[in-house]
Amino acid sequence: MITGECNCGAIAFEISCKVSDVYICHCSICRRSTGSGGIAVVVINNNDFRWLRGNDLIKTWDKPGHDWQTSFCKSCGSSLPGANDDLRMYVPAGLITNGEENLKVAHHIWVSSKAAWDEIGDSGKQHPEDFQG
Repeated sequence: MITGECNCGAIAFEISCKVSDVYICHCSICRRSTGSGGIAVVVINNNDFRWLRGNDLIKTWDKPGHDWQTSFCKSCGSSLPGANDDLRMYVPAGLITNGEENLKVAHHIWVSSKAAWDEIGDSGKQHPEDFQG
């Protein structure tokens, strides 16, 4: 079982499947959401995820005019897992507290949208747009 939590520990979750591939999204929406070069996530099936505590502290924001949303902890502001589509969800890799030793960057997505100052230096496969692996 893989577990994770936000920075303050008020929100926690578990993942019941094995994960290894990390996707780093470099799109402008993810850059603005995190204030960084993008966001590193693992993508899992919805039924492999369960909240353990802190549901009342989850705040979700929908970007007006887009089919995109992000969630964060009301207490500490940590990015939280969210819907990817009807079947899958994304989990920020930095929230994982055990099981991270099996993770490796496998894909960089929306590389065509990355910041000019962002240099990709690992062996993850680069995709100009989205990648449905």
